[in-house]
Amino acid sequence: MGFLDFLKGADINSGVDEFKATPGALLLDVRTPQEYRSGHIPGSENVPLQVIDAATGRIEAKDTPVFVYCQSGGRSSQAAAALKRMGYSCVKNIGGIASYSGTLER
Repeated sequence: MGFLDFLKGADINSGVDEFKATPGALLLDVRTPQEYRSGHIPGSENVPLQVIDAATGRIEAKDTPVFVYCQSGGRSSQAAAALKRMGYSCVKNIGGIASYSGTLER
């Protein structure tokens, strides 16, 4: 890892691969419902940042691996921090869908 690698955002493509390889993991798209309907990563669930508290109804165990993404990484960073404050221990911000190279579901 180079000196400035920490300045790079999360790599959503490797994050999605990690999600797929993690048993019992949940992939949250924290964009708006309209953004979600325009195209999302297969297997993801839409819980907009504005109602991130609603995730507690979908994530029962506090140690469930949760992978979070949005459009560019900003909202997912906020959502990941909120989930950690709620007591979830395995939360990872994987960045923004704008950099995703896989197929989207509509």
